[in-house]
Amino acid sequence: MIKKKNFSEVDKKIWENYIKNPLDIYDKEKEDIKNYNRKERFKFDLHGFSLDDANKKVKELISSCFESNYKEILLITGKGIHSSNDKDVYKSKNLGRLKYSVPEFIRSDPELSKIILSIKIADTKDGGDGAILIRLKRL
Repeated sequence: MIKKKNFSEVDKKIWENYIKNPLDIYDKEKEDIKNYNRKERFKFDLHGFSLDDANKKVKELISSCFESNYKEILLITGKGIHSSNDKDVYKSKNLGRLKYSVPEFIRSDPELSKIILSIKIADTKDGGDGAILIRLKRL
Protein backbone atom coordinates (compact mmCIF):
# COMPACT_ATOMS: atom_id res chain seq x y z
CA MET A 1 0.00 0.00 0.00
CA ILE A 2 1.37 3.38 -0.99
CA LYS A 3 0.80 6.17 1.47
CA LYS A 4 -0.42 9.48 0.09
CA LYS A 5 1.52 12.45 1.38
CA ASN A 6 -0.58 15.23 0.00
CA PHE A 7 -4.31 15.02 0.58
CA SER A 8 -6.73 17.08 -1.40
CA GLU A 9 -9.23 19.32 0.37
CA VAL A 10 -12.03 17.06 -0.82
CA ASP A 11 -10.36 14.00 0.77
CA LYS A 12 -9.86 15.88 4.04
CA LYS A 13 -13.53 16.92 4.19
CA ILE A 14 -14.71 13.40 3.45
CA TRP A 15 -12.46 12.03 6.20
CA GLU A 16 -13.58 14.64 8.75
CA ASN A 17 -17.25 13.94 7.99
CA TYR A 18 -16.64 10.22 8.30
CA ILE A 19 -14.94 10.60 11.70
CA LYS A 20 -17.83 12.71 13.00
CA ASN A 21 -20.42 10.12 11.99
CA PRO A 22 -19.01 6.69 11.07
CA LEU A 23 -22.15 4.84 10.02
CA ASP A 24 -20.54 1.57 9.01
CA ILE A 25 -18.63 0.95 12.26
CA TYR A 26 -20.26 -1.25 14.88
CA ASP A 27 -19.60 -0.13 18.46
CA LYS A 28 -19.00 -3.40 20.31
CA GLU A 29 -18.52 -1.59 23.63
CA LYS A 30 -22.09 -0.32 23.53
CA GLU A 31 -23.37 -3.85 24.28
CA ASP A 32 -20.85 -4.24 27.12
CA ILE A 33 -22.03 -1.02 28.72
CA LYS A 34 -25.65 -2.22 28.55
CA ASN A 35 -24.75 -5.51 30.25
CA TYR A 36 -22.49 -3.80 32.79
CA ASN A 37 -25.39 -1.76 34.14
CA ARG A 38 -27.33 -4.94 34.84
CA LYS A 39 -26.77 -6.25 38.38
CA GLU A 40 -26.19 -9.94 38.88
CA ARG A 41 -28.08 -11.37 41.86
CA PHE A 42 -30.21 -10.27 44.79
CA LYS A 43 -30.37 -12.67 47.74
CA PHE A 44 -33.13 -12.77 50.37
CA ASP A 45 -33.85 -15.18 53.23
CA LEU A 46 -37.51 -16.01 53.92
CA HIS A 47 -36.92 -18.04 57.10
CA GLY A 48 -39.46 -17.10 59.76
CA PHE A 49 -42.03 -15.63 57.37
CA SER A 50 -45.59 -16.95 57.35
CA LEU A 51 -47.00 -18.00 53.96
CA ASP A 52 -48.98 -14.79 53.49
CA ASP A 53 -46.14 -12.53 54.63
CA ALA A 54 -43.65 -14.41 52.44
CA ASN A 55 -45.87 -14.06 49.36
CA LYS A 56 -46.31 -10.32 49.93
CA LYS A 57 -42.57 -9.88 50.45
CA VAL A 58 -41.72 -11.95 47.36
CA LYS A 59 -44.03 -9.86 45.18
CA GLU A 60 -42.45 -6.67 46.51
CA LEU A 61 -38.91 -8.05 46.03
CA ILE A 62 -39.46 -9.24 42.48
CA SER A 63 -40.95 -5.92 41.39
CA SER A 64 -38.17 -3.97 43.08
CA CYS A 65 -35.39 -6.15 41.65
CA PHE A 66 -36.87 -5.92 38.16
CA GLU A 67 -36.93 -2.12 38.38
CA SER A 68 -33.37 -2.12 39.77
CA ASN A 69 -32.22 -4.19 36.77
CA TYR A 70 -31.15 -7.40 38.55
CA LYS A 71 -30.67 -10.58 36.50
CA GLU A 72 -31.81 -12.99 39.17
CA ILE A 73 -33.09 -13.38 42.72
CA LEU A 74 -32.03 -16.13 45.10
CA LEU A 75 -34.78 -16.77 47.65
CA ILE A 76 -33.78 -18.88 50.65
CA THR A 77 -36.92 -20.72 51.71
CA GLY A 78 -35.53 -23.55 53.78
CA LYS A 79 -36.47 -27.17 53.23
CA GLY A 80 -39.42 -27.16 55.59
CA ILE A 81 -37.99 -29.88 57.86
CA HIS A 82 -38.84 -27.85 60.98
CA SER A 83 -42.37 -27.11 59.82
CA SER A 84 -45.21 -28.08 62.13
CA ASN A 85 -47.62 -28.66 59.23
CA ASP A 86 -47.37 -32.43 59.70
CA LYS A 87 -49.19 -32.15 63.03
CA ASP A 88 -52.19 -30.20 61.67
CA VAL A 89 -54.56 -32.35 59.60
CA TYR A 90 -56.16 -29.27 58.05
CA LYS A 91 -52.90 -27.97 56.53
CA SER A 92 -51.26 -29.26 53.40
CA LYS A 93 -47.97 -30.99 54.15
CA ASN A 94 -46.38 -29.65 50.96
CA LEU A 95 -48.16 -26.40 50.14
CA GLY A 96 -47.80 -25.21 53.73
CA ARG A 97 -44.06 -25.03 53.18
CA LEU A 98 -42.46 -21.99 51.60
CA LYS A 99 -40.36 -24.06 49.21
CA TYR A 100 -43.56 -25.24 47.49
CA SER A 101 -45.96 -22.36 48.03
CA VAL A 102 -43.72 -19.45 46.94
CA PRO A 103 -43.05 -20.76 43.40
CA GLU A 104 -46.74 -21.59 43.02
CA PHE A 105 -47.70 -18.08 44.15
CA ILE A 106 -45.25 -16.52 41.67
CA ARG A 107 -46.52 -18.63 38.76
CA SER A 108 -50.15 -17.80 39.56
CA ASP A 109 -49.63 -14.02 39.82
CA PRO A 110 -50.22 -12.42 36.38
CA GLU A 111 -48.11 -9.31 37.13
CA LEU A 112 -45.10 -11.34 38.22
CA SER A 113 -45.33 -13.85 35.39
CA LYS A 114 -44.83 -10.98 32.90
CA ILE A 115 -41.39 -10.10 34.31
CA ILE A 116 -40.07 -13.56 35.21
CA LEU A 117 -38.03 -15.61 32.79
CA SER A 118 -37.77 -18.79 34.89
CA ILE A 119 -38.13 -20.27 38.38
CA LYS A 120 -36.08 -23.28 39.45
CA ILE A 121 -34.55 -24.95 42.46
CA ALA A 122 -31.16 -23.42 43.17
CA ASP A 123 -27.88 -25.25 42.58
CA THR A 124 -26.44 -27.13 45.54
CA LYS A 125 -23.82 -24.43 46.14
CA ASP A 126 -26.62 -21.84 46.44
CA GLY A 127 -28.84 -23.80 48.81
CA GLY A 128 -30.21 -26.67 46.74
CA ASP A 129 -33.71 -27.76 47.77
CA GLY A 130 -33.85 -24.97 50.34
CA ALA A 131 -33.60 -22.14 47.82
CA ILE A 132 -35.31 -20.89 44.67
CA LEU A 133 -33.56 -19.12 41.81
CA ILE A 134 -35.73 -16.65 39.90
CA ARG A 135 -34.40 -15.27 36.60
CA LEU A 136 -35.84 -11.92 35.54
CA LYS A 137 -36.51 -10.58 32.07
CA ARG A 138 -34.64 -7.54 30.79
CA LEU A 139 -36.17 -4.08 30.89
